Amino acid sequence: MDGPAFFFERPRFMTDISSAHAAMRAALPAVDDATKSALAPTGALRAGISLSNFLLVTGETPGGAPVGVSPGMAAMLAELLGCDVQYITFPSPGEVADAAGQDGWDIGNIGADPLRAEFIQFTDAYCEIESTCVVGAGSHIQSFADVDQPGIKIATKKRAAYTLWLERNLQNAQLVQYDSMDGSLAGFLDEGLDVLAGLRPKLSEIAADHQDVRVLTDKFAAVQQAIGTPTVRGGAGVAYLQKFVEAAKATGLVAALIEQHGVAGKLSVAGEAR
Repeated sequence: MDGPAFFFERPRFMTDISSAHAAMRAALPAVDDATKSALAPTGALRAGISLSNFLLVTGETPGGAPVGVSPGMAAMLAELLGCDVQYITFPSPGEVADAAGQDGWDIGNIGADPLRAEFIQFTDAYCEIESTCVVGAGSHIQSFADVDQPGIKIATKKRAAYTLWLERNLQNAQLVQYDSMDGSLAGFLDEGLDVLAGLRPKLSEIAADHQDVRVLTDKFAAVQQAIGTPTVRGGAGVAYLQKFVEAAKATGLVAALIEQHGVAGKLSVAGEAR
């Protein structure tokens, strides 16, 4: 991203969510009218949230609002903007992306991808999740280099960020796409496909439930979870969003949300060594 970098010294081991919220309020400057108009033109911050990623949305309130790292980021942003947050939920990240061109939301918390970037301006990533593959326990495949070979069929979920990466980068293997992760798992198990692609935490759960499969030790990509805003909104909004994401990582807000929602070790703060 262009523009000045935002620096804030994060106290070591600070994971308390209330302390992280206070640090964010102290770190970021007051929001001007142009920024608020770009990000919350209706008076509320409408946050597009995908419900399909169980690491980013881990539950819901009694009233049905989503709970997790992604909604938590949106709530903190709304507080700094001085407005309410309105969660606009979608079954999948692809549907979140589709709604960007229909004025369906003000910010979208989804994986940044070059295809989506044609109509959404993204910040740098605030967290990331490794993408890898599951194969049969007796498969000859030992690494992703063995996956991208002629004749190999990969079960994957349509329009997931890792699937978009595979579409751009595979040279030999064939993708077989399904509407859901459950569908791709069924394709892998029941239709005899060679490989199942997905996010490592989910694939690790699948391997724990099926003793005849194993997860590859290497990754083929890391899904970069970011905040986007429709390109038509102009630069004021995304410039502030970038500062917000930089501060959220530097103050410990992202780490605190990861810990608060029980996904430590599965979700990583983007750019930090694991």
